Amino acid sequence: MDIIETIKEQIANNTILLYMKGSPNAPQCGFSARASQAVMGCGEKFAYVDILQNPEIRANLPKYANWPTFPQLWVAGELVGGSDIMLEMFEKGELQTLIKEAVAKAKASEA
Repeated sequence: MDIIETIKEQIANNTILLYMKGSPNAPQCGFSARASQAVMGCGEKFAYVDILQNPEIRANLPKYANWPTFPQLWVAGELVGGSDIMLEMFEKGELQTLIKEAVAKAKASEA
């Protein structure tokens, strides 16, 4: 499977997916640390991909997403954005709503 197919599969198979440097418990940059804190603050489980461990994803995701930087948050197959957008949405309560609705919708479609 080529790397773009892998990326598409990761996005399709995870309602909430954070591409970041490091892991939520051990972020490797300030932007990833703030982004993962915001997503964790929404209270739902989420998947993450450590792009430092996946150089092919790190190289190809910006082209696929048309978004040059990391972290990147994907919710229900849609790119939300980077850490500044995530933090702004979190402060307004929009991120929590977006994530909770996406998780509820995913659970409903599984039932």
